[in-house]
Amino acid sequence: MNRITALFEKKQENLLSVYFCAGHPDCNSTVPVIQALAKKGVDMIEIGIPFSDPVADGPVIQQAAQQALHNGMKIKVLFDQLKTIRNQIEIPLILMGYLNPIMQYGFERFCQTCQQCGIDGLIIPDLPFQEYLDYYKPIADRFDLKIIMLITPATSEERIRFIDSHTDGFIYMVSAAATTGARQMFEKQHLEYFNRIHKMQLRNPRMIGFGISNKATADAARQYASGIIIGSKFISILDQEKDPMKAVEILLQTLSE
Repeated sequence: MNRITALFEKKQENLLSVYFCAGHPDCNSTVPVIQALAKKGVDMIEIGIPFSDPVADGPVIQQAAQQALHNGMKIKVLFDQLKTIRNQIEIPLILMGYLNPIMQYGFERFCQTCQQCGIDGLIIPDLPFQEYLDYYKPIADRFDLKIIMLITPATSEERIRFIDSHTDGFIYMVSAAATTGARQMFEKQHLEYFNRIHKMQLRNPRMIGFGISNKATADAARQYASGIIIGSKFISILDQEKDPMKAVEILLQTLSE
């Protein structure tokens, strides 16, 4: 069974997924960061593939991606780092990246290497949904990879239900129609959006991301979904505290106080 599916069957609430950019802050940081997150009890990890034009990302993740590229991080380097990761890590691992570098690598080859490394899912923010259905989904299914789709407050109910019926794993709820980045609190319109999707009773579990950076935002999002996704906040902590274990400890403390 795919590890993402197994996770949501085992645990339906208070899940924590953490995103970081491979190759940041150092090229060889990838495995130590994964090890620290897993050891400290994070439920799922999203590993970002750095790209020069990350349209969905805010300044913190953009800067991390630029640093990672400067450090020499590429898809092949990342796969080399991950080739024995399943000897150490059991929790679900997801690769998040943009279509251009993945296509340059070759999508089928990419999926095959993901399977060899024990990757469970993919998030490709700029992948058109119809192209996903027509071409990418059959290939990903062959290698037991869940392609996770994003929805936003602007996504229509019809579209959300269509996505829900043609995907599995989970649905990534973008908290606001904006790029990634930390915020101090969610406002009324954000909570109304969370509640509207919650009441739709979708087939897939939901994770809320973008903007979660403290206990207030984490607690608010957790009420309406299976869990939360942290990205920019953790990357900011990694920039200040180079030791991955200490960075994860600070993140967990930030979310609980």
